[in-house]
Amino acid sequence: MFRPILLTFLCGLAIAQTPPPQPPQQQEPAPPPTIFRGGVEVVQAPVLVFDRDGNYVDGLQPFQFHLFDNGKEQNINIDVAYQPISLVICLQANAHVDGILPQVKKIGSLVAPLLIGEQGEAAVIAFDSRIRTLQDFTSDSEKITKAVKGLTAGSNANRMIDAVSAATRMLRTRPSNRRRIILYIGETRDISSETRLREALMDLQYANVMFYPVDMSRLFSTLSAKPDPGRQDNRPPAMHPMPSGVPATPTSVAQMYGIGGGGRVEFIPLMVELFKDAKAIFKDNPVEAFTKGTGGTEYSFYKQRGLEDAIQKIGAELHSQYFVSYTPNNKDEGGFHTIEVSVGGHKTQTRPGYWLGTKQ
Repeated sequence: MFRPILLTFLCGLAIAQTPPPQPPQQQEPAPPPTIFRGGVEVVQAPVLVFDRDGNYVDGLQPFQFHLFDNGKEQNINIDVAYQPISLVICLQANAHVDGILPQVKKIGSLVAPLLIGEQGEAAVIAFDSRIRTLQDFTSDSEKITKAVKGLTAGSNANRMIDAVSAATRMLRTRPSNRRRIILYIGETRDISSETRLREALMDLQYANVMFYPVDMSRLFSTLSAKPDPGRQDNRPPAMHPMPSGVPATPTSVAQMYGIGGGGRVEFIPLMVELFKDAKAIFKDNPVEAFTKGTGGTEYSFYKQRGLEDAIQKIGAELHSQYFVSYTPNNKDEGGFHTIEVSVGGHKTQTRPGYWLGTKQ
């Protein structure tokens, strides 16, 4: 009796441990390859209008404006009411500019009255090898002043492009009916960023962000910087007409003193080449690409008064703009789209265009 019972028990155990047959599963199709589709739903183009003497023209009516996208006139909206500003103050705070930071720390109290006004808001970030958020968006002028005043220098790195990209991401969270502005105070060069210039500029344009830089004098920052004991240079003085690593070319001299070159017409072909991923374009001066690519204006300073004057001029420009927006009627045209605005016989200034990826 024992053996049959044991045999029956073992057979039952084997059957219990055998997994039941599973129905054949259909193999899921492989996910389609990721296709980049760049595009914009609404293009914002803040416009400045000048008279013959270079003064801002106020009181214009919407019917006086004509906007052309790739040469095709668009149906535009012009808001005559003031559009509140969302501003990110992007401050270089590495060891190289430690001697200039005392000047920068004093400008926090100017942000509310000159730039954002009563309806605006501002955030503050600082960068060296890190991207630090010193103050998230706030309308409290005291918090903005405190954040800027507490600025401290860090390492020798200068992740300028990464910082601009971080500021753009912050501005994306703001309502679309607000004007999105980056106030950048730093040098024109970049050291050790991971974000590519092309990607950062496309993000700025997609997010309808305007970039306003106030360049620190590269010559002054080099002369006032603390010596780096890890980098000694024993070459004779005659071989140092420019700071170490900067060739004495007309372009590098202009960049050192914060002078941007080239007008709108000359800039557009360069920007098209940049979007084609030409690596050498704007390598030494990404600030110029960001400024002209978004329709901003570049300023520079050497002393405290120059910095304050630059902020005052940026404020006057922001409060003199006409806020123009439209949905392109030629989205099927891929590549770079030029923007031109005409207002009678007046001279105008706006963003030169934007990149629109082809539809797949």
